[in-house]
Amino acid sequence: MDLAQAAALADEYAKGGLERELANLRGEWGDEIEASCRNPDYRVRAQAYRAIAQFRFRQKLELLRRGLDDDSPAVRGSALIALESLSRAHPGDVNAYRSQLHEIASRDSNVSVRRLAIVCLKNGTPARETILILDGIADDDETDADVRKTARSVALLLVKKSNQK
Repeated sequence: MDLAQAAALADEYAKGGLERELANLRGEWGDEIEASCRNPDYRVRAQAYRAIAQFRFRQKLELLRRGLDDDSPAVRGSALIALESLSRAHPGDVNAYRSQLHEIASRDSNVSVRRLAIVCLKNGTPARETILILDGIADDDETDADVRKTARSVALLLVKKSNQK
C-alpha cells in the first residue's frame, strides 16, 4: 500500500467512525507523511499534505506551515486544502495561521492558491482585519474576477458570523 491508498483508507475509517483503526493507521504512516513532506518531488509533497487532512492528523498541523511556504503552487494548494478541512470544526487552526493566510490571499502569484487561502479564512473567527483585507481584495479591479468574488462572499459570511454573536 502506498501513501495515497493509506490516506484513502484513513479517510474511510474517519468517515465510518473507526477511531481505533484510524489511530493504528496514523501510527503506521506518521513518519512516512513527514518524510514525504520533505521529498524533492513536488507531487510527493502535495500528496503528503493532502494525506494530513485525510488522516485527520491534527498532530501534524505544524507541518502545514512548511507547505504554505513551499515554492510549488500545487504543494501550497494541498496544504491549504488540508488546513481548510482540519479547521472546519476547529476555528483556532485558521486563527493560528491567519497572518500567513492574509499574505497568501493578498499576494500569492497563483490565482487558485489565493482563492484557497480565502476559503480557509471562512473557517476562522470573524476578525475585523480579515474582513477588511477581503473587502480590499474584492474591490481591487486588477485582481482576478474569481478571487474577487470569493473574497466578497467570504467577507459577507464573516460579517454575518460576527453579527450573530
